[in-house]
Amino acid sequence: MRYDVAQLNERSVGHLPALIGLEAVHVEPGLLRAQLQLRRELLAPNGYLHAATVIALADTACGYGTRADLPEQAKGFTTLELKANFLGTALEGTLECEAVRAHKGRGTQVWDAEVTVVETRQTIALFRCTQFILR
Repeated sequence: MRYDVAQLNERSVGHLPALIGLEAVHVEPGLLRAQLQLRRELLAPNGYLHAATVIALADTACGYGTRADLPEQAKGFTTLELKANFLGTALEGTLECEAVRAHKGRGTQVWDAEVTVVETRQTIALFRCTQFILR
């Protein structure tokens, strides 16, 4: 089944993506963009952006990209591995994540994501994950 943005956002309701305010804004095969408005609750107690906020945005963007274009015989997927490099931070504004599929195999997909601050266009994280396709 193919998913559009509205269907992906509906899947978020009652789960972590909706809880943090994540919104898918564009989807096509091999590409997904998502946004997240920063607010105090998404910061760490030290006042800086919590790494888990960035990971949740990037991992969800890659996961929704995978979900939106699973092979017909697939029942779902799960994340096998993820890695993030943090290059900066943000305390306010909107984060945008662009997730791009780097590999689409029979059993796995590999996704790369870049997290930027919309207002400054500053890249604050690079992310890569491997998704295992469940059959």
